[in-house]
Amino acid sequence: MPAYIQGNLAVEQRTENKAKVKERKKIVYRNKSLPVQEKLLYLFTVAVCVVVAGVIIWRYAQIYEMSSSIKNVEQKIAQLEAENSVLKQKVDALSDNQRLEEEARSRGFSVADPNLTKPQGSTRSSGQSVASKTPSAGGGASKKTKDRP
Repeated sequence: MPAYIQGNLAVEQRTENKAKVKERKKIVYRNKSLPVQEKLLYLFTVAVCVVVAGVIIWRYAQIYEMSSSIKNVEQKIAQLEAENSVLKQKVDALSDNQRLEEEARSRGFSVADPNLTKPQGSTRSSGQSVASKTPSAGGGASKKTKDRP
């Protein structure tokens, strides 16, 4: 620089001292990527967690479905029990002896005389035929049935 700066010699002459800056190279360390085996291990772990969560959610869905169907069945049972109680009351009302007697009289039936007895030849027991006690015209032998050959 010249000693004469802008017309004034009284100005102190400056010497420019350049600060020496040492350039340092910054060393950047790059993290190595994960090895393939470790990546596969992490992937497998995540897949197992997803499968376990899926199974748990599926089971909860089944439990919810079963509980809702149980609730529906219980409601139907309660409704049927109410219907049954109403029908039992109707049966009790309809099977009342006094009402049955009145209904029989209104249809023209009368009370049977206790002195009357049933004829002997007209009874049949448990679907088996009973041979008549009078001998048949064919030589006095009784009729052949399944029981009598």
